[in-house]
Amino acid sequence: MIRPFDLKRRLASEALGSALLAATVVGSGIMAQRLFGGNGGLALLANALATGAGLLALILAFGPVSGAHFNPAVSLAFLLTGKLRRAHAGAYALAQTLGTLLGVFATHAMFGLRLFQTSTHSRNGGPQLLSEAIGTFGLVIVILLLDRLDARRTPYAVAALVTAGYWFTASTFFTNPALTLARSFTETFAGIRPKDAPAFMAVELAAAILATGFAQWLFKHHPVETP
Repeated sequence: MIRPFDLKRRLASEALGSALLAATVVGSGIMAQRLFGGNGGLALLANALATGAGLLALILAFGPVSGAHFNPAVSLAFLLTGKLRRAHAGAYALAQTLGTLLGVFATHAMFGLRLFQTSTHSRNGGPQLLSEAIGTFGLVIVILLLDRLDARRTPYAVAALVTAGYWFTASTFFTNPALTLARSFTETFAGIRPKDAPAFMAVELAAAILATGFAQWLFKHHPVETP
């Protein structure tokens, strides 16, 4: 019998997966800028495709170990639905945050950049925050619905939504408080000013709570039938 992974191994999975996700987001942004110069459209396309593909691989690989949340907003949703213990939720969020920071610093090292930076990329205002609210709500609702209906499809749906989200939101689909914080420490294509990050993070967490409530309402009187 295969023994379930203990908390330390699940936290290691979340930290490493979050680090690799951050490296994918930031590294592909740096590479896209270098290859496409001032062509922002091509750079965003490359960044989106690389992030979606990388996220798919990471969820498939780490999902059986920790659930492959890589995102405090997702962990909060699973806490609220009873799928994650309260004692573990904070540890998950800490592992994810440390992992994304490590991923950003490692990416700087890979590309020969100064390790510690702060972004000057302005991302503020109502449209940006609304984008983060809609994007995070959509991400969490897709994850919760598929977790209930057919969890095997979750990696593909999440990867597809994130790829699309780069294009249909004004904020380019941050939707992850840990990654938002980490991206404030990179003066590259994927960055966000440190003073803009807290509002993004607050909106992302609030949207996750709303999405969780909506998902629970959808299934309240309609349990899923199993064959």
